[in-house]
Amino acid sequence: MIEVFQAEWCPHSAKVRMKLTELGVDFVSRQVPAEGEDRAELQERTGQEGIPAVVLDDGTVLAGEDADIIAGLEERFTAWSQAGPHRRKDDEH
Repeated sequence: MIEVFQAEWCPHSAKVRMKLTELGVDFVSRQVPAEGEDRAELQERTGQEGIPAVVLDDGTVLAGEDADIIAGLEERFTAWSQAGPHRRKDDEH
């Protein structure tokens, strides 16, 4: 299962979650503490303090800028047919 280490208040995390949804990729959301120094599980699993960070099924970690994570996801997963409808729904809100 793909894990997304993130926080609901983080706009970068929201972009990564949206891209995974558009791609039709199931994931588990792992909430992290607000402060980087308190993120022991995140550091252990990814080597990172910053969010978002994605751990793929094969153990690959995608981290850093949200655009880099999204590019990595797009390289690995074929776009799902629901990407367009999901984007339109987002635009409606």
